[in-house]
This record gives sequence, C-alpha cells and structure tokens, in this order.
Amino acid sequence: MKSIFQTILLLFLSLSVFAQNDTTYAPFSSMQEVVITATKTETKLGNVTMPISIISKKNIEQAGSLRLKDILQEQAGLSITNGFGAGIQMQGLNPDYTLILLNGAPLVGRTAGVLDLNRIGITNIKKIEIVKGPSSSLYGSEAMAGVINIITENNGDKKIQFGARYGFGNPNSGWATPLGKSVFKNTDFNFLFITKYKKANVNFSSNAFYLDGISFRPYSSERVTQPIWRLTNQLSISAPVNDKTNFSFLIRNGYDQIKQSFAVNNNGAVSTSYGNEINNDLNINSSLKHTVNEKIKSSLNLYATLYKGYQKLNFSDKPDSSYIDEFRQHLYRAENQNDVRLKNMLLSFGAGYVIDQAYSTRYDNVESRKQNQILYAFAQHEWTLSKKLIFTSGVRYDHNKIFAAAFSPKFSFRYIANKAITIKGSIGRGFKAPDFRQLYLNFTNNAAGGYSVLGSIDAIKIIQQMQTLGQISEIKDDYNKLSTLKPEFSTGINLGGTVFFNKNIQLDFNGFRNDIEGLIDVRQVATKLNGAQIFSYINIKNAYTQGLELDLKWKATKQISISTGYQFLETADKDELANIKAGRVYTRNVDGTSRILLNKEYVGLANRSKHMGNVKINYENKHGLFINTRLIYKSRWYVGDRDGNGLLNKNDENGEGYFLINVAAGKAINKKLNLNIGMDNVTNYQDVNYLPNLSGRMIYLTINYTLK
Repeated sequence: MKSIFQTILLLFLSLSVFAQNDTTYAPFSSMQEVVITATKTETKLGNVTMPISIISKKNIEQAGSLRLKDILQEQAGLSITNGFGAGIQMQGLNPDYTLILLNGAPLVGRTAGVLDLNRIGITNIKKIEIVKGPSSSLYGSEAMAGVINIITENNGDKKIQFGARYGFGNPNSGWATPLGKSVFKNTDFNFLFITKYKKANVNFSSNAFYLDGISFRPYSSERVTQPIWRLTNQLSISAPVNDKTNFSFLIRNGYDQIKQSFAVNNNGAVSTSYGNEINNDLNINSSLKHTVNEKIKSSLNLYATLYKGYQKLNFSDKPDSSYIDEFRQHLYRAENQNDVRLKNMLLSFGAGYVIDQAYSTRYDNVESRKQNQILYAFAQHEWTLSKKLIFTSGVRYDHNKIFAAAFSPKFSFRYIANKAITIKGSIGRGFKAPDFRQLYLNFTNNAAGGYSVLGSIDAIKIIQQMQTLGQISEIKDDYNKLSTLKPEFSTGINLGGTVFFNKNIQLDFNGFRNDIEGLIDVRQVATKLNGAQIFSYINIKNAYTQGLELDLKWKATKQISISTGYQFLETADKDELANIKAGRVYTRNVDGTSRILLNKEYVGLANRSKHMGNVKINYENKHGLFINTRLIYKSRWYVGDRDGNGLLNKNDENGEGYFLINVAAGKAINKKLNLNIGMDNVTNYQDVNYLPNLSGRMIYLTINYTLK
C-alpha cells in the first residue's frame, strides 16, 4: 500500500511541473456532463469526488459492440472473467462485488456470483456510468468494488430506427467467406421507436440476437457449436403529472435460449451431455419525482425484477437419465429519496425496503422459497467550501433479517489545485451479505465424481445425518469452523485526480487499496465413504487488492484522438502472505525436490492479471467517416495449484498474457443511412484452455436506417 501511494505522490509532483501554465487549461467537454450514479443526484462530472468514467452512446456505436461485455472489456481497469458467463472484475475484486444497475435498479440472476454480461444488449443505451471503489454507503450489498449503471434513452425526440448486423468467422482456418458451410456467425437486429404522445415521452426498443457460441471437447481443440438466441424488449414512458411532478415507467423483458453440449471428465471417463438452457428476466421500474421548490426535491421509486433460469441435460451414455437445474429469483424494492439544497450544501437522505426471494432445485426444491428482507436508510452531505474544494460524506445502515446490521460510511473530497490539476480522494466501508447460494445450496454433482456443496445453514445438520447413516469417512478441520456466515467487509481507499496538460491532453490517475475482512471461501469439510468430497462456505480469508490506474486522452488533431489506459494490480491473501514470509510454505523444483517458496514467487488471488492496458486510436472527419483501432492487453493470470502447497505462485498453472486487436470503420451515407464494418480479434488469438469462449477472428457489417 505504501509503495502505491508513494508512486501517486511522485506522479502528482511530476505532473505539477508540467502543468504550471494555467492559461493552457481548457477542460474537455465531458467534464461538464451530468452524472447521477456517484451521488444519486445530478452532478457535473468535474465536481464528482470519487473515481468515475463514462462510456457514451457514440463510443458504443463506433466500437461495433453488441453486448455489454464487448464494450466493458475495452475499458481501463476492467477485466472480464469467463467462469459461469462473462463477469466483470473491478479493482481486483470478483464479479459478485460489483453491482450492475439498469437505470439505477439492480439486475439479478447471478450464477456462482456472476451476472452474465452477455445477457445485456446495448440497443437503446444512452450511456454507461462506472463508479470505482466501495459504494455501499449509497447502494448497500454487492457494491464493495463499485457500481456500473446502464442508462437508457428516455427523450421524446421522434425517431424510428432499424438496424441489422451480420458477423462471420472461422477460428479453425482464421478466415471465412460470409456464407460458407463451416462459418461461425452472429446476427443482430434492432428496432427503436421514440415518439411523443401529448405530454408523454414514449420509447420502445427491441433487439434480437443469434450467435454460434462455442465450447471444446476435452483433450482436443474441436469446437462444438452451441447456438445462442436472445431477445430483449424494452418500453419506457415518462410524463409530467403537473408542473412539479413527473412520472416515469420502464418495463424490460430479456429471453435467452442456449443449445448446450457438455463433456465432463470423471477419473478418465468422458461423459457427454446435451440439452438446453433458458433464461428469462422481467424488470419493472417506476418513479415519481416531485419538486417542492427550487431547493427541495423528493422521489419515490418502486422496482421489481423476476428472473428464471432453467437447464435440462440428457446424457449420451444414459438416454433415460436427465439433469434438471432451475433457479428463480424475485426482488422487490421501494425507496424514497429527498434532496435539500442549501446555500453551499446538498443534503440527500432516504430509506428503502427490499424483499429478496429465491427458489431452486439446488437449495431444497423449486417450490421451497428462501427469503430475505432488508430495511435500510442512507444520508449524504455534499459541502462546497469554495470553488476549489468540495467534501462529500455519507452513511448507510442496512438492517438485514438474516444477518447482523451493516453500517457503511464514506468520505471523499475534490480539490482544484490550479486550473490544470484536480485531486480526488475517498475512503469508504463496503460490505457484501452472503447470497442464497452460500446459505442454502444443497448440490451433488453425480456427473463429476459425486462431490457435494452445502450451504452454511444446513451443512452441519446434513453431515451429521450422513455420519449416522455411515456415509462419512473423514471430517476435515474446517468442519469445526462452520457457523452462521457473516457479511464480508472492505475498507477502500482511492487517491487520484485529473491533469490537463493543455486543452488537448487529459490524464486521469487513481491509486486504490481494498482491505477485505471475512472473505467467504469454499473449503472441504468432509469426505464421503466413496471418496467424494463435501464442501461448504466459511468466513476465513483476510485479503487485499491494491494498484494504480492511468487513463490518458489526447486530441492529436481535429480528426484524430488517442486514449490509453493501464492498470497495475497486486493482490494477496494476508494469511498466505504471512506464512510465506515466515518460511512455512514450500514449492517443488523441476526435478521434483522441495524448497521454501520465495516472497517474489507469490502471485496472490486467482484469476488476476498484474498488468492490463488498452490503446484506442480514432479518426473522424466532418463528413461522417470514422475509423478506429482498439488494442487490449492482459498479462498472465494464475488459475490452479500445481505444486500442491495450497496457494498460487509462479510455478502453478496459468493462462498466458495476450493482445487483442479490434478495428471498426463507418460512414454516414446520408442523414438516414449509416454503414459500419469491423473486425474483432484481428490476429485470431485463441486459448482453448483458459479463454474457451473467445471465438477467434470475426468480421461484421452493420446497417442502421433512421426515419425522423
């Protein structure tokens, strides 16, 4: 931690030397853009006191992105994980620590803590706001790492727009003809209708998507096509009730169907299964906003989401047997927020109530309801001492029916050192409550050796029953640590800022440190008589993540802009690190002999890359022609304990670092017609073992036609 913030200090002093001339200062227009996610109130980006970035609609369209995963993987400091769908890793924390919002309301339906970003299309997205660092003081659980808020269009400018995209590729040969027999393809159709009926703004969008998804057979590089169909419809309406009150309503329905083919290796025997997975989620969000006067505003938000995931597999070697997995989650939330603006202060406060319900074949049975209720209150105070200095402090109290209460404070500031340099800092407390899976899971995988995973609530009872029946051969030490799970907590520090070298060059920098207490981990707690393992969840780990992020934007000419981002990341399990420093951890040499593991060989938490970066070069002229190139870099990451010492080091299994290059170009033919072409993964980079869903080089053509 000390070295990270020493680097920040040296960086700040160095930048101060190069940015002394106040007359060169001219902020990028984006600094004046209004954002809402960081404070839950409308605030200019330049006044926000914590790390935040914006992905504009124009950036999304010019990148040729189809799904939320596509655009997020190109952002500085964000990493895509591949287990249980495409998840997002922020500041070195796993996907279950980042809250994903749609117009301020949470999306649900996670598998093993991962909300699959491929479920979310980018049609009708106005912008995406990304807040980094603990945000539990406003958003509660799941916001330990930060928040990503997807904000959709809600204006009433009349428009009818049709769009279509066809993409094709052949990762085996590297190149393909558009309609060849061995082509892997994706197609996307979208429709957007915006109108104004009397005083109401009406916005309807629809997106249909098909993709030749892929998987791999074990012990080979043979790809198995797994077709994916997705359909998303969204309707939003906003209208004034009177001069002071406005009502808005949004309903969104997403449907996925995935044809699946799996092969599982069980002690050398390969079992093949096939079937379908269907996911369906319905989001309903209504809001009533009232302006009492120019100083006081109040809002009431009612939200409901219903998610259902269903999977059925049949086994090739056992035609009469099948596997059915069903998961349903219902979340209902009511929240009131009030904003009071005084002379140089803004006070925001509110309260809410959440009902979270889950039904699953993996818990008990699909008709057995698991439920949690949360009552919470929050307050935030923004104090503008002067044009140069702003302080923001906030706190949230969550009364969780299943767990003890959680108290989440946060303090941040923004200081304008001069017209060229702005400094930001924040410290906050984040938390994540255990999810239903960690509490109630009762799952045995008979297709992969018969291992079982039990939620913490019933693990002791189930194992004791198995002991009585003579089904347990060994009780592990971690069995004695089983108890009621507690929330995980994190203390996060961010220190950074923005430097304008001149009117064309802007640098954003941020150093961060997250100290996590009571990290929930899966541990083996017993062994069955047949040798199969039994796992459960316990609060065991104390860990940290720390690093430095840089984001440089350069307007090279009127037509050319260049941006580059970089993240340096260090992570560690504190207990593992202490054991290494004490000389209690060993590793194996190539010849099989053992030796003490060196500090420098420890790599920290799994699935983290120490270095990540991106470079984006964009050309755009006044005639509507744009050409861009985006390069993404990720250094090696470690996934498995090869030498058997119980932690990850440089002698263990890892995925190699890689570069991805994406290019796109487009032209406005006229005011109604736009054509885009592009190529993702230009070098056809592939990694069968560690990036199995990377489909190889893909070429695409997009047509958009607009009626106004």
